[in-house]
Amino acid sequence: MSSNGLPECHFAMRRIATLVALTGVCAAVPQCGSTPPTGQSSSSSSSRSSSMTSTLSSSPSRPAPPPPAAPSPATVGPVTAAQLGATWKPGCPVGPEALRRVEMNYLGFDGQTHRGELVVHQDVVTDVVAIFGQLYELGYPIAKMRSVANYPGAEDELSMEDNNTSAFNCRLLPSGNDWALHAYGRAIDVNPLINPFIDSDGNIEPTTATPYLDRNRTDPGMLHTGDPAVRAFTDRGWRWGGNWRTPKDYQHFERD
Repeated sequence: MSSNGLPECHFAMRRIATLVALTGVCAAVPQCGSTPPTGQSSSSSSSRSSSMTSTLSSSPSRPAPPPPAAPSPATVGPVTAAQLGATWKPGCPVGPEALRRVEMNYLGFDGQTHRGELVVHQDVVTDVVAIFGQLYELGYPIAKMRSVANYPGAEDELSMEDNNTSAFNCRLLPSGNDWALHAYGRAIDVNPLINPFIDSDGNIEPTTATPYLDRNRTDPGMLHTGDPAVRAFTDRGWRWGGNWRTPKDYQHFERD
């Protein structure tokens, strides 16, 4: 018996009941008296990270952009009398069989690549392809490049007024005494409106080129002594009319 008169067994029973109650509380709260399951959480996080890394590494890489398209090469082919149209007639110093049509890229005044053509003598084809390839690389602009046959009567004045770069045209010199080298396919006129012909009397061709008589102008496409575009011709043995004393023919390049 205890000092307060209660039997000892009564206190023993109360202690047992208290222990049972505490045990029930711990059972209801899993964290009671135990270490948090940090290992399990770390393992799960590591697994998710590994899965994401695997997914990223297995994703297809973005394809590299394609390289820029190479400029189309020049193409060379024969021409017929029908294709030459009014630029050729019987009695011209060379026949169609000696001429070739050269199709090439050129840089327009709009900054875009265009496809044009020149009809030239077969003997100068290699030169022409190299020269106009160099002009393209230099960024020298050309307004148009097509056969004079595209103009009524193959009229040279119309082609020049249109600033059209051209080569073969069976015609006489301005003096009317001999064939021009254009009649042999051995001369090329480049951007003729802005690079006019001026005879000893001051007459100009084309007649609309008066604003470009001032050769101090530096408009795109104008030709001046020492220009890389001029040297593309002269370094290969071509003569430039801009170097002549009279007449001055700034558009004109020729080779025998």
